[in-house]
Amino acid sequence: MLPNIREHSFRVSRVAVFLGEALAQAGHSLNLPLIETGALLHDLGKTPCLGTSRNHALWGAEILRDLGYHEVAQVVAEHVYLKNNNGGSGFFREAEVVNYADKRVLHTRVVTLSQRFIDLHERYGRTPEARARIAVNQANTRVLEEKLFAPLDLAPEDLLQLNQWREQ
Repeated sequence: MLPNIREHSFRVSRVAVFLGEALAQAGHSLNLPLIETGALLHDLGKTPCLGTSRNHALWGAEILRDLGYHEVAQVVAEHVYLKNNNGGSGFFREAEVVNYADKRVLHTRVVTLSQRFIDLHERYGRTPEARARIAVNQANTRVLEEKLFAPLDLAPEDLLQLNQWREQ
């Protein structure tokens, strides 16, 4: 894993764990070790897939499945696009927390969803189809954000405080 991707994964993990802990304190049942592990490994396939047409999320998930880590594999598989979005239901999945955390981290900085999706459009929106996929993903992530923060005494902008956290 390239050092910049490793640092990104540490930051995504910090955001995901922070959010997962807040949801758990609000009474929601989540597997916090699964959130942390999924976040740390979410870009496992990124470095080997750079410059190829391989989907890094699915490739990383395949590696984990082959090693017998099926739950973590599912979180990794869904970190770009959620398989199913439970909308406004009160049920939370670990994959949703990791997916959202990844959408809030640009390189190693926690940013707003708007900032993150501007970057995604600039880097990956080369074709009309790609731009359309990114736009749908952005809309879905906004719905997810509302769902995740509804039971919390936090606002999405409160995650920006995590920029002060440094890896020890």
